[in-house]
Amino acid sequence: MTVEDDFDEDEENPIWGALIKTGLILSIVVLAGGYMGWLHPLGDALAVGRGPASVAVFVLSLLGIRMGMQAAAFGALLLSLLTATSVVLAHIWPGPPGIFLLYQKNMFYENSDLAGLEADIREAAPLALTLQEVSEPNLALLTNLQDLFPHQFHCPQGRRGGTAVASQLPAVPGATVCVSGLAAMQVIFRDQPVWIVSVHLSWPWPYGQASHVADLRPVLAGLEGPVLMGGDFNMVRWALSVRRLAAEARGQVAGPSKGSFTGLWFLPSLPIDHVIAPGGGRVVQRPGLGSDHLGLLANLAL
Repeated sequence: MTVEDDFDEDEENPIWGALIKTGLILSIVVLAGGYMGWLHPLGDALAVGRGPASVAVFVLSLLGIRMGMQAAAFGALLLSLLTATSVVLAHIWPGPPGIFLLYQKNMFYENSDLAGLEADIREAAPLALTLQEVSEPNLALLTNLQDLFPHQFHCPQGRRGGTAVASQLPAVPGATVCVSGLAAMQVIFRDQPVWIVSVHLSWPWPYGQASHVADLRPVLAGLEGPVLMGGDFNMVRWALSVRRLAAEARGQVAGPSKGSFTGLWFLPSLPIDHVIAPGGGRVVQRPGLGSDHLGLLANLAL
């Protein structure tokens, strides 16, 4: 029996064809659903898997074409290529060069290497820090960095810790904001007031990320002037929740977007930590240093 005979037998196998068709339909539903965050929060949760879903649609489309499902399979193939291209570009395309260096870090509330994290921050010498999971033990980092970052603002929240910002730059007296999952402090940079914002969003659907974003949108919209925002968004940059907050902050996500959360052993690292600025910027990763999140060092464009 030749290879061609095997192909012919596969094409005539109705079970094989039905499996490919069912798998292709389900993959398209998952992929398309990732664009439906505006309709239901489940859409943002599905957006996390946009890359793997596009690969599944691509492979199943090729099999579908081979099985004779040309019309539907060609359309799905085009959809998968467009989606995969956008995801790949988000992971590799650098943002513009910037003028403001910011260090973003979810510290992990039980950080085991505060000394290493402090040393890395001192080496990077940023103008500002945005921190999450700033628990009571983690406050020691801010205390130790008081000489480098004399202007600090901490917004406590529960056992896992709140959000905090710190800066070398002089703070505007009284210009701070503390709400659930957000700490903001206004500083003076080159004679201009600039907001430094630290964000820690809730987990996505079925958890409360959508309602959390709805609460934070008017807060960000009310900040007058440039906003530099770093945080653990618990969501990929192309999802609706991140795009909405970036729009309210009148900013763009700095790039490229790479895996930053390493706490799920059964998944590769997820790109859910971001930095946002009016002109975007360029990001490089820093080590974990006692946390399940990598740090981000962003050179931001105002």
